[in-house]
Amino acid sequence: MPAVPLGEALTRLDPSDPRYATDAVERVLAEAQRAGASDVHFQPGADGLELRWRIDGVLQPVGVLPVKLAPNIVARLKVLAELLTYRTDVPQEGRIRGVPGEVEMRLSTFPTIFGEKAVVRMFAAPGRFLRLDDLGLPEEVRDGLSLLLEETSGAIVLSGPAGSGKTTTIYACLRELAARRPGERSLATLEDPVEAVAAGIAQAQVNPAVGLTLESGLKSLLRQDPEVIAIGEIRDKATAEIALQAALTGHLILTTFHAGSACEVIGRFLDMGIEPYAVRSGLRAVVAQRLVRRLCACARPAGGAEDFLGLPVRQAQIPVGCDACRGTGYLGRTVLAEMLLPESDELARAILARNDVRRLEQIAIDAGMVHRWERACAAVEAGLTSPAEVRRTLGVGQPPTRMPETA
Repeated sequence: MPAVPLGEALTRLDPSDPRYATDAVERVLAEAQRAGASDVHFQPGADGLELRWRIDGVLQPVGVLPVKLAPNIVARLKVLAELLTYRTDVPQEGRIRGVPGEVEMRLSTFPTIFGEKAVVRMFAAPGRFLRLDDLGLPEEVRDGLSLLLEETSGAIVLSGPAGSGKTTTIYACLRELAARRPGERSLATLEDPVEAVAAGIAQAQVNPAVGLTLESGLKSLLRQDPEVIAIGEIRDKATAEIALQAALTGHLILTTFHAGSACEVIGRFLDMGIEPYAVRSGLRAVVAQRLVRRLCACARPAGGAEDFLGLPVRQAQIPVGCDACRGTGYLGRTVLAEMLLPESDELARAILARNDVRRLEQIAIDAGMVHRWERACAAVEAGLTSPAEVRRTLGVGQPPTRMPETA
């Protein structure tokens, strides 16, 4: 923890100094990196430029910079990202090039009624989350995913809401593939944007301005003799159809998709108008993941069942807050993951019959899939996270029940 809090340190800078914007940006980004922030928000308002950063998935206020200097701060960020400083009326995106060994960052600007808002996305530090073993996935999910990477065809979909670690997982899978048999498999990606450079992989970035979209790029990429293709994200029916067709014709496809659960991926594909046979035959697996904050060592036992917040658990810890966790009660995150393997006959029939997500989920659970709520309750009972954090992440639902086995 820094000797002087960032907000206090910023107030000590002289606004009349010509280097104010440069020094303020440098201080904010350096402290954000040290704090382990994933995003830094520079949000203009009537009274100042509000600074907030996201740590362990939660946005936290940091300080406020003088309103008159807000344009200078955003302009300095644009210079670092090689963007057009004189265009303040349109959104812009660019990468802040870091020196080797430092965190790389991506800048996004957006015009608002009080001026430009800027958000800096900070990538994971070099050397972190490089391989599957580094992700903290449940053992059976990690082993299952590792085995699936040896397949020669089919689609592996990584799902979850924004900020759930999908991109981190797909990069770990790519590095795993590149390291197992160096140079023996043709690996390619089509991303929007490329968030990290991975050795041994032909990486490409979409560019709609010149007609290189996910759909057109994927069609062209299939003529590049690839064996494994990673698609940054499936966003529409056309891309989904091409990806599943490629999965059916001898390519291993890795991709991400915004969905709340593994079975919701199937439901969303069907709702998009994808033919059920393509979903049934093309999907090799769906891994849905969520990130929950880990309790700090300062946590204490829950006082009673009312602290369980309706979760079916027998014991729990709740956050307290200390200097180590910056008063939040949490330090770091852990992953909750469910893996759906659409291989059972009953699930196949349900997909072909276009059954709804609830029915698909019940069939998958009865076939042995460990549900995200089960993972969450186990994490609570193990003291890894709190009932409040589970509710914040998963909402107000309840764990589904397994059908009793018949004699």
